[in-house]
Amino acid sequence: MNTPTPSKDSASSKGPAASDRSAPFTRSRPRDHSELGVSLLLLVIGVLVLTDALTMTVEITQRGPVGPRTVPVVVGAGLLLVAALLAVDVLRGGRGEAEGGEDVDLSEPADWRTVLLLAGVFLANAVLIGPLGFPVSGALLFWGSAYALGSRRADRDPLIAAVLSLVTYVVFNNLLGVPLPGGPLMGVL
Repeated sequence: MNTPTPSKDSASSKGPAASDRSAPFTRSRPRDHSELGVSLLLLVIGVLVLTDALTMTVEITQRGPVGPRTVPVVVGAGLLLVAALLAVDVLRGGRGEAEGGEDVDLSEPADWRTVLLLAGVFLANAVLIGPLGFPVSGALLFWGSAYALGSRRADRDPLIAAVLSLVTYVVFNNLLGVPLPGGPLMGVL
């Protein structure tokens, strides 16, 4: 009776996964552990939040079981915990899933024109909010963002941006008590 002997092909049919398991600590490309950068970023932010929370000056009247330090300390500790858990997972071979959004085509290159336009609009808003006030700079922000994202309706976009900016200003300034710079329109509004 002939018993089949394993051929060379059947040993190699185990594929690269079998050889990967036998050498867990081989050198890998930095891209394989890119999530460690996220872990490092979370660690740095957690340390900054905890340092800021613990060096905060609190008056005696503000002390109690839940004071102004409580939430930042909990958030900072949570960030440190997540950073440590993510680093352990990545070092054990865990990987995040690739983006699987239905409206995202990962084979297409990034749209740098849109990114640069949006960055320019946000930078312009940061520069103009002081001298022009929020209603004007906010309208430019909303209109510029709509333009950068593809809207070309010059007849309605500026009007919608102005209304949205004024409503945002009134809600924050008058209803919520968060003062926003009014600029030249301070006396009018």
